[in-house]
Amino acid sequence: MAPVEILKYAISSPADTSPLEKIQTAGHDVSQILAVVGKTEGNGCVNDFSRTLASAVWEPRIPSDAVTIFSGGTEGVLSPHITFFLQSRANVETGLSASVGHTRTFAPHEIGTDVQAQQVAVTVSELIRQINADPEQVQLVLIKCPLLTSDKLQDIRAQGKVPITADTYESMARSRYASAIGIATALGEIHADDISKAMTDGDKWSAKASCSSGAELDNCHILVLASTPSREGNLQAVSRPMADAMDAASVLSLLDQVKKDDGEVLQVFAKAEADPSGSVRGWRHTMNTDSDIHSTRHARAAVGGLIAGLVSDAQIYVSGGAEGQGPSGGGSLCLVYRTN
Repeated sequence: MAPVEILKYAISSPADTSPLEKIQTAGHDVSQILAVVGKTEGNGCVNDFSRTLASAVWEPRIPSDAVTIFSGGTEGVLSPHITFFLQSRANVETGLSASVGHTRTFAPHEIGTDVQAQQVAVTVSELIRQINADPEQVQLVLIKCPLLTSDKLQDIRAQGKVPITADTYESMARSRYASAIGIATALGEIHADDISKAMTDGDKWSAKASCSSGAELDNCHILVLASTPSREGNLQAVSRPMADAMDAASVLSLLDQVKKDDGEVLQVFAKAEADPSGSVRGWRHTMNTDSDIHSTRHARAAVGGLIAGLVSDAQIYVSGGAEGQGPSGGGSLCLVYRTN
């Protein structure tokens, strides 16, 4: 196993690395960092340079085999912050295990395709094996994946190849879905032989996938988190998908488990999506037809407000665009908590 601890700190800007000093004050060393997972105050779209800035300032300051996963967009009450996943001191069991890794670099024409899904499946399967966890113990697979930029589209055409889409914004969704299908394959939610069909059908999903795309990388950064209870540990993670953007019941169900264990929520990881049907529980919504604000921004604000209110914490990781990450119109949900 690879036991981990989790710490969370506010940031004043995407370039704020002061939390490094805070973890050292708390008795940790930079060498313990496995992953830096953050929410930054950009627009979360193709040109969200807050993600690029955050990656650029953090990556030289952490171990070379660690990963950064930054999700842009802190609409509504969401508050910019970073979450550290750290190897536990002296390798003491904590109740949580994690592993991190990278896929190979993708050629531009591979982004959003079966190739990406297959590579993600291979890497996630290896990361699960590294921590000797059963797929059932995995509560979250967090991925930062690439997207298509104008330059990448030009490169694809110059090679006489065809991109998965010519729309850079749509490429974000295609990349997220490919990553989610790879996760579902690694977790046994779909069979490896069905990847191509799942990619074509577009209606398969993983209950434990959280994928965010960005222009700041050309491969996938991956974090696998498993709940591995032990007598010594007091950290746990629980998960279940949200059925839609109003699904307070699923959040409350997990909070009931936290309460039963006399626990304290440390962090929430959730995906948010504007229901592509155009309605939520029969009520028409306008998130997908708003020409001023992208639907992912609406969804983050709505789901972020819902969850923040229920857990009384605005420093939560809510990411927009839930293609293949929970049921259509809903999204994956994972709570990490400490028992007393």
